[in-house]
Amino acid sequence: MKLDLTNKNVDIETVAKAALKDKEFLLELIENLKSKKETVRHNSSQALNLISKENPDILYPHWDFFFSLLDGDNTYWKCSGIPIIANLTRVDNKNQFEKNFEKYYSLLDDKKSFIPAAYLARSSGTIARSKPNLRAKITKKFLRIDETHHHPQRRDLVKGDIIEAFDEYFEEAEDKREIIEFVKEQLKCDSPKTRKIAAKFLEKWER
Repeated sequence: MKLDLTNKNVDIETVAKAALKDKEFLLELIENLKSKKETVRHNSSQALNLISKENPDILYPHWDFFFSLLDGDNTYWKCSGIPIIANLTRVDNKNQFEKNFEKYYSLLDDKKSFIPAAYLARSSGTIARSKPNLRAKITKKFLRIDETHHHPQRRDLVKGDIIEAFDEYFEEAEDKREIIEFVKEQLKCDSPKTRKIAAKFLEKWER
């Protein structure tokens, strides 16, 4: 039975399992990430994100395509590519992410929307665990979030995601003092959600 990707209620896990069994369907899902039909794009993106978490090696050969999603002005494409790429770093034995680090993290200051920055922050804990050699560089990018052009209220929202990323690799981080100082500053930011995340982080990690 062919799965209807135009159905908003299609079961994403079923779609992912079908793609793992059918190479042509998998390629269709990948191509759908640039579909003009939003429901098709969204369903395909969700299924591929699930595959990238559980079977990243299956998608790794399509690395260049996923990175191509970061080009241009389409925020949806970028938000599809960001978490998939992060998951693929777990099997990136060719160090392709290192070569594209600056391009990826330039999305912290995406000119069209702050949403890619939020997606990127949420995905960075995975990258920091997969690529310990990049932890310090990732931290440095995050600590400079106030240099981005985003409205301060938008930046405050992204900072909550950044703190959650820090939480995923803080124990191994070399920049603990700088991270703690950054998080403390967010206790007085405008976002109640980020203030709560900051307080929880400090309760867990501040010694």
